Amino acid sequence: MTALLRTLMAALTAAALVSIVAPSQPTPAAAAACAVDPATPKRQLRAMWISSVANIDWPSRTGLSVAAQQAEFRAWLDLAVAKRMNAVVVQVRPTADAFWPSSYEPWSQWLTGTQGGNPGYDPLAFMVAEAHARNLEFHAWFNPYRIANHDDPSRLISSHPARRNPGWRFAYGGKLYYNPGIPEVRDFIEDAIMDAVSRYDVDGVHLDDYFYPYPVSGQAIPDAAAYAQYGGSFSNVGDWRRENVNLLVRELDQRIHAAKSHVSFGISPFGIWRNNGTDPLGSRTSGLQSYDAIYADSRKWVKQGWVDYLAPQIYWHMGFATAPYEVLTAWWSDVVRGTGVQLVVGQAAYRAGASGQDAAWQDPAELSDHLTDNRQHPEVAGDIFFSAKDVRADRIGAFTRVVNAHYTRPALLPARGTAAAPAAPSITSATRGSNGVQLAWTGSATSYAVYRVDGSPTSADPCFFADARNLVGTTRQKTFTDTGAGGSAYTYYVAALNRTHQESAPSAGKAVGQGGGGAFSVVIDNAGPGFAAGSAWGTSTYSPQLHGADYRFAEPVAASDPAWFSAAVPSAGDYRVEVWHPADPGYNSATPYIVAASGGNRTVTLDQRTGGGAWRSLGTYRLDAGTYNVVGVSRWTATTGYVIADAVRITRL
Repeated sequence: MTALLRTLMAALTAAALVSIVAPSQPTPAAAAACAVDPATPKRQLRAMWISSVANIDWPSRTGLSVAAQQAEFRAWLDLAVAKRMNAVVVQVRPTADAFWPSSYEPWSQWLTGTQGGNPGYDPLAFMVAEAHARNLEFHAWFNPYRIANHDDPSRLISSHPARRNPGWRFAYGGKLYYNPGIPEVRDFIEDAIMDAVSRYDVDGVHLDDYFYPYPVSGQAIPDAAAYAQYGGSFSNVGDWRRENVNLLVRELDQRIHAAKSHVSFGISPFGIWRNNGTDPLGSRTSGLQSYDAIYADSRKWVKQGWVDYLAPQIYWHMGFATAPYEVLTAWWSDVVRGTGVQLVVGQAAYRAGASGQDAAWQDPAELSDHLTDNRQHPEVAGDIFFSAKDVRADRIGAFTRVVNAHYTRPALLPARGTAAAPAAPSITSATRGSNGVQLAWTGSATSYAVYRVDGSPTSADPCFFADARNLVGTTRQKTFTDTGAGGSAYTYYVAALNRTHQESAPSAGKAVGQGGGGAFSVVIDNAGPGFAAGSAWGTSTYSPQLHGADYRFAEPVAASDPAWFSAAVPSAGDYRVEVWHPADPGYNSATPYIVAASGGNRTVTLDQRTGGGAWRSLGTYRLDAGTYNVVGVSRWTATTGYVIADAVRITRL
């Protein structure tokens, strides 16, 4: 995407409707009685676009070895998992070419640097397998009409369909496009896309915002001959062009679901359909109108049910005069309401903290505030971020803010369609190990959700499953290790999910007693009697990620002045030491923690800008018996930002 068009719009995919429903399917009255936390929704699409055109994200450049390309892609998926995402939208047909061995179109130039050059493996098969191994949905992103980011047909490989059929294409604005008004072109594009759908285990088909080309001043789209030949029933060329795009959308919807009913079909249109100054049905905006400028009647696609989801690129900040974010989320929510089409929001991660962007985008909270605004609209089922490299860059800590405020727990994908839920699985074992609680179960499903509840309840309360507070992970395996488990007594439940994410009733609970070796685990909070700190340590409730009622903070200084957490260690032995702290871009990147281990103090540094709102391990240490200061938080660090002391957990292994 060019910088200009990225500023105007966005780029892509994916799926789903917010549903807070317990896996045991409680009655509506029971579900309504559950107090759910809006910050930990049960279901939410969380995805990022991985762009291949011009090597925006992946591969990072052309000509990489197979091993290097694959390592890069695995790293993108690992990033998605680390940010608690559950899907990726990957560009597999960027410029009328293919990231798989297609009989319709040549290998993409963005793989090897040469159009038609065999990369030495099947990237699409590899990508789908790697995504599913991490239980990430894989949405294949296709650009329908773009042939090349130049206008010289001779630069295309000689076997390219656009060279063999010169009447199919036109040049406009320095680029080459397939002509959407030619029926043979539409059939060909659909066939090329369906080749991937039929041969690969993709979860979704995704189109971006490029339909007819964005307007170029002083230039007219050269399709008069096609209009004369095929547009006889239309009194103006605009209506004819919109119908050409509508036919592609409607026919793709039909063909995808006829081939594989579980595959979702979604489009990520430009964020404005029409302004209400032009059309009373439009939004209270005054920007470019995709209905008129690129002939994309995205509102009609929703009302006709031709898509499973829509992901409008609402790439503008809150309060932006031309197109306010909050106005457009409300408008699109109204459009999809009652249609069965799911709404997700395309988010401009590329703008957060980037030079040259409006002042609003220099605020680390702007992107997070978008997701907070989404909570007002139950129609909003999630978000897709453009693009992967901007998620990784995390300029000004903006994406860390998103994770800390909205993605503290995993989330199931929104359910699609009306398929029956699978049968409940059965937990066969739950045992403590050195790295957590290890679970195994039997069942027959696509994936599984694992829940952990404190204590040993006599029955499964439906409210245990009403949001994600007790959800510890999802997997496509029939085993799971809960590495976040402490030494307390827990009860685990597992639910099964089918391909479209309908969830079974939960399994029978499986109890796990306290940790062995004396069954000792203790939490020391900064507000409790085991905590001590000097007068330089302030008290704050600023972050919602706090443990207990508040937490302590202090400026770094060239002196230790530690805040200490004292505990009564029952006997000498090996103990896991964990800490809890809120995270913020203004906190310290190398906070020193002191562990009073047998044989002498050990110091571990943690980056408190990230990873907050959860237990973080400092490691396993041999501790002596007795009551003493076990863990300290030191102020002696050369890095800037507050050091934080909140809570410590010590567990006998």
